[in-house]
Amino acid sequence: MKNRNFKKACPAKLQRSGGFTLVESLVAVSIFSIAVVTLLISLGRGLSDTGYVKKKITAEYLAAEGIEYMRNLRDTYILYSSSGGWSTFNSVLTSGSCFTANGCYFNDQNVSYTDDSMPIVDLQLFACTTSTCSNAPLLYNSATGKYGYTGSSSGFNRQVRVNTINVNEIRIRSTVYWTQNSSNYSITFSENLYNWVE
Repeated sequence: MKNRNFKKACPAKLQRSGGFTLVESLVAVSIFSIAVVTLLISLGRGLSDTGYVKKKITAEYLAAEGIEYMRNLRDTYILYSSSGGWSTFNSVLTSGSCFTANGCYFNDQNVSYTDDSMPIVDLQLFACTTSTCSNAPLLYNSATGKYGYTGSSSGFNRQVRVNTINVNEIRIRSTVYWTQNSSNYSITFSENLYNWVE
């Protein structure tokens, strides 16, 4: 006697369902996860690079400002001093320790820009006590948008170093230091200043 239920219990062809198997689902989730992690790493690097570029541009402006202040100080002494403008300028740099290996920094808080006779001689020069001038960190004043020595920490230090080339020429180097993501950075601008009055 034949078992008629045999055909019903064991179909000749297994039909495949329309869903994913567990292995296919795991592979798809893994590929998606790798793509998302790669995207997040790229975005993180992009944000970090943007932060670095922002700090570097600020440091470039601060270094250029250091050169401008020294040039203006030279011009003030040469234009407004009755005699000995170049030598007086060099004496001011010497007394401010700008010719030393650690260089100097300047504070412009006492500069009176309304004084028409000697506009920038109130610029105060001080000796840096370390090779990165860490004794005088620049502060940021959010009310005025200026960097100086009032306000909150900016993360920048500026150092001005001067070398004598000859009796009528000196080299000014303005260096700005900063730390970002546990790395130390610096940028230096340099310019030669001349005694342009004989």
